[in-house]
Amino acid sequence: MRTLYVVTHPESTHHVEEVVGGWHDSKLTPAGVRAAVSIAQALRAQVPDGAEVELFSSDLQRTLRTAEEVAELFGVKPIVDRRLREKSYGEAGGKPQEWLDRRFVPPPAVGERMDHDEGVQGSETKAAWAQRVYAATDEILQNPCEHQVIVTHGGSLTFVVASWIKMPIESAGYASFRAPSGSITTLREDDFFHNRQVVSLGNTLHLDSAQAG
Repeated sequence: MRTLYVVTHPESTHHVEEVVGGWHDSKLTPAGVRAAVSIAQALRAQVPDGAEVELFSSDLQRTLRTAEEVAELFGVKPIVDRRLREKSYGEAGGKPQEWLDRRFVPPPAVGERMDHDEGVQGSETKAAWAQRVYAATDEILQNPCEHQVIVTHGGSLTFVVASWIKMPIESAGYASFRAPSGSITTLREDDFFHNRQVVSLGNTLHLDSAQAG
């Protein structure tokens, strides 16, 4: 039985500074670091002792720092993959969120959504974003390891889950699997039917101990 744990990085400096994240390379806040410790502990409690574990992470600082805590508890080295990054917001990255809000052109309710131009220079289309996250996830799932961890971003989580359930990429224009920062999403494939479950989406119960600390 394969289990895939998808972690969304916890609180980062771009959250508290109210600037656009995306490829802006923000760091975890002190609260985010405490949450990363709690994430690692929650994962350690779920994976049987002695089981092989593979760990994958986006290459941005906020995800790598989160992955470091997981790596320490499992004694593994993160495999870094820039395709697991958040969506690029082009020239908006690192600028105040209100700057982006004034310029952003939302996708139409009906019509072309995957290749929609959001009106911000250098911003990725949903199609380009989805294609790279799908490609990374599909490559990870080619490995036979039964316990895998992906540390990524809140937006990119949608395409990890969509790839997991084998949603055709051309059907992902309306897909949105939202999860809070610092969450763990658990995905499982059984050995008999090979059905792929979304066991839990965006679980944050483990963050209670981080907040208490």
